[in-house]
Amino acid sequence: MKVSRRWVVAGLLTVGAAGAACGQAQSPLTFGPQRAFSWAALQARAKASALRPYRPRRNAGAERLSALDFDAVGQIRYRPEAALWPGDDRIGPIEFFHLGRYVQTPTAIHALERGVAREVVYARDLFDIPAGSPAGRLPGDLGFAGFRVLDPGAPTDWIAYQGAAYFRSADPFNQYGLSARGLAIDTAAAGPEEFPAFTSFWLERGAEGLVVYAMLEGPSVAGAYRIVHRRGPAGLVQDIEVSLTFRNDVQRLGIAPLTSMFWYGPGDRARAGDWRPQIHDSDGLSLWTGKGERLWRPLANPPRVATHAFVDDDPQGFGLMQRDRAFDDYQDDGAFYNRRPSAWIEPAGAWGDGSVQLVELPTRSETEDNIVAFWTPAKPVRAGDQMAVRYRLHWTAREPAAPGVAQAVATWTGSGGRPGFPPSPGVRKYVVDFEGGRLGGLDRQSGVVPVVSASPGQPKNAVAYPVVGTHRWRLMFDIASPEGKELDLRAFLRLGEDALTETWIDTGYG
Repeated sequence: MKVSRRWVVAGLLTVGAAGAACGQAQSPLTFGPQRAFSWAALQARAKASALRPYRPRRNAGAERLSALDFDAVGQIRYRPEAALWPGDDRIGPIEFFHLGRYVQTPTAIHALERGVAREVVYARDLFDIPAGSPAGRLPGDLGFAGFRVLDPGAPTDWIAYQGAAYFRSADPFNQYGLSARGLAIDTAAAGPEEFPAFTSFWLERGAEGLVVYAMLEGPSVAGAYRIVHRRGPAGLVQDIEVSLTFRNDVQRLGIAPLTSMFWYGPGDRARAGDWRPQIHDSDGLSLWTGKGERLWRPLANPPRVATHAFVDDDPQGFGLMQRDRAFDDYQDDGAFYNRRPSAWIEPAGAWGDGSVQLVELPTRSETEDNIVAFWTPAKPVRAGDQMAVRYRLHWTAREPAAPGVAQAVATWTGSGGRPGFPPSPGVRKYVVDFEGGRLGGLDRQSGVVPVVSASPGQPKNAVAYPVVGTHRWRLMFDIASPEGKELDLRAFLRLGEDALTETWIDTGYG
């Protein structure tokens, strides 16, 4: 699965007869009839839809949308005076995205107030379209590709929903990076991946912030979503409630999926050829198991598609994180990878048996998402099954709950052997830096012991010591790397019977 990372900025929404109530007396938007709406009714609608065969929504201008490539869509501007909730100093104005080559299926968007919803009607004159643009020849009932919410009093946006069931936030660094999805179906499974889509949205100003209701449809599933947005100093928090009914069996279900990009890091620069030291939206998968163990898996750009399952029972959390925040480690003053947000999934209630799945795909550029992480229940999903899931999604700089142990902050690999001597053939060296926890007050005489295991293989020359002039401790070891075989590696630092660090885990690609 490779998903284009190109996002188009444009689009928008407002409330009309609701116009005066929402603070916009002269709205250029038009609206459909008033209809009653409730969360219970949306759940019932999704369940009823799942009993019928899936019928994808068609667009009358689909054959002409292919002419609107990334650059052409980028030249289309939404008219700011048409925003929903203009001047709102709590949530911010809402704008719509225009359809194009990469997002061709329209989604219905409704303004919701006091249980009454009205669909916003697409009109070409809501957008400033350059002369000669293919968009000027599209049908008048085209529809919207999604929406974004602007920061109050600023031209930047903090949340965007666009394309299939994708959404992402710029919080807390005012910088977009990885994305979330409503659901993943058959990612890296036998046969094609399915991309269910949000076909309708209902937007409401709730007591805690923006509330987004969404209808999700796909060949194998229909679902109802309720997403409450709460912004704070640490970033955006989304409380997500999901009700799913399945039309068909599903080989691999992905709950709370996150999608990111990892081209190369400090351990594999030789594969890239780019001048920048690192390029990635996320540098590792962080896990907090049901038993309380903290794990860290550095991401990789593998030579072939690789899927890793971390079996667990009632996980406490997982996320794709960007731990390296030093500008000098990226040297990118345009994409600002050092400011990309992390995303952390916090389950609500017991999720039972299953596994956190990490899918890594090979990529040769930064323009494609090649990393996916999600929760897969152990129980197989069959046609007719119903499922209710709740979780909290944090867009943040780091894990919201302090780990209590030191964390892995950097990983390097290279030729094995003793520095200053010829490299040892077929041997790789791994170097992991840890920081935080109790490590800061320890020295070489404190009795810190490296614990390293591998399957297959036997690690050699494992050492651990404080890095002079820093607050870090460094773990270093060698291991034979048979060509064509993967190595499952685990390592942490211990003092007596206590683990001082999270467990670093990795896959050595031979």
